Amino acid sequence: MTSVNLLVGGPTANWPVDLEKIPGPWVGADRGALRLVKLGIRPVMVVGDFDSISETELETVKQSLAGTVIVKPDQDHTDTQLAVKSIFERLQPDELHIYGATGGRLDHLLANLWLVLDPFFRVWAPKIRLIDRQNTVRYFLPGAYTITKEADKRYLAFVPLMSMHLTLADEKYPLTAALNDYPISWASNEFVGEKGHFSFDAGVLAVIQSCDAD
Repeated sequence: MTSVNLLVGGPTANWPVDLEKIPGPWVGADRGALRLVKLGIRPVMVVGDFDSISETELETVKQSLAGTVIVKPDQDHTDTQLAVKSIFERLQPDELHIYGATGGRLDHLLANLWLVLDPFFRVWAPKIRLIDRQNTVRYFLPGAYTITKEADKRYLAFVPLMSMHLTLADEKYPLTAALNDYPISWASNEFVGEKGHFSFDAGVLAVIQSCDAD
């Protein structure tokens, strides 16, 4: 299974510990590209309009680059959207792990969280994970699933992003074909054991494993 990591421009305080030790390949979106270079990581691709870094900083990125620069041609898409599109079209990974997508500006967080609701991106939803110091967000399309508990996470949340009937078969707080006709976070659930099972019939579901801050 191939995976690609994408670093976008969110606050460094939300990064997982030792982000620089996570194996690549890496892609940087706008300021995320500069931050990768400063960590000693050579990105295989950088994407954005680069309005958040100076010309000198952009030149530093280009000198350390191991691959392609893609300049965002318009403001119709965010840097993250263009990066996700470019990664799946050019690198075709089985999984995309996105870092730096949480914290800071709320509009950026919502744009990143809701990216998979765009029909263009939805086909890639099951391959995308948003990861930060406390959370892992995964997306699912209709069906029945088994998930495994992450060792450092206590809490489990199910977030219907669209209308659906949701069944939580064996979590601490179960549901049976519960109708969710607007977005809601079924928060602070937990695993019973090391695996959990759930199913739903329509839309897109975000599943979040999380832990409290240190």
